[in-house]
Amino acid sequence: MIELLSIIAVGFFLGMRHATDPDHVIAVTTIVSGQRKLGRAALIGAFWGLGHTLTIFLVGAGIILFNLVIPPRIGLSMEFSVGIMLIVLGIINVAGFLRSVPSPLTNHEEVATHSHVHTHGDYVHNHRHGHTSETHSHTPNQTPVAFLDRLLARSNLYQHVRPLAVGIVHGLAGSAAVALLVLTTIRNPYWAIAYLLLFGVGTIAGMMVITMSLASTIRVVGRNQFIAQRLGMASGLLSLAFGLFVVYQIGFVNGLFTAHPSWVPR
Repeated sequence: MIELLSIIAVGFFLGMRHATDPDHVIAVTTIVSGQRKLGRAALIGAFWGLGHTLTIFLVGAGIILFNLVIPPRIGLSMEFSVGIMLIVLGIINVAGFLRSVPSPLTNHEEVATHSHVHTHGDYVHNHRHGHTSETHSHTPNQTPVAFLDRLLARSNLYQHVRPLAVGIVHGLAGSAAVALLVLTTIRNPYWAIAYLLLFGVGTIAGMMVITMSLASTIRVVGRNQFIAQRLGMASGLLSLAFGLFVVYQIGFVNGLFTAHPSWVPR
């Protein structure tokens, strides 16, 4: 009984601490930066944790039960994917900020016909129009978001696909380290599998707390539109910079792109 309770406690709280890793927090920040509702922010954290737990469990169970050995280049590639993902998330946030910035007027003759920022659902963009008889160069259903809405309208998980995918990628990078840590402390494979599940539950709980805290902060600070836009821009730049650092560290310092890669699961 004492062994069971210790596994539950250690697995859960280590999972919560694992959720606070810098790359995890930066990734979800780029996703939550435009979210002010606590319930939706909690779901984002839950889906991220679910994706992370799914990968951790599958890969970790394979290592524990079947003694799978991950070659250094494969392990480095899994961590390299996190850097690529952070770069993509950063570019998405920065591009969204740039789309929301209106084009400056160059002279008084452009007042009647100018660039105007407007939205179609979640899609923000600008184009030239006049105030006499305003017309758009496209209909409201001719936008990228509208196309995706039509394509994925039947999926209730549409808005949660991105955090789920991000969590899966993060799980790939950390699954081997978690499984090897379990093997050094828990010899019974069934207890080790139970530990992985509890670790995942703790990660889900920890990430939900993080995303709700971020949404609460954005809800207060984001009342000022200027600050809200700059906050999204800052999260994108941070994700982009950290992703580039991870790509350089894994690709060149740890030798993914060299003949002698060096990988230590962590």
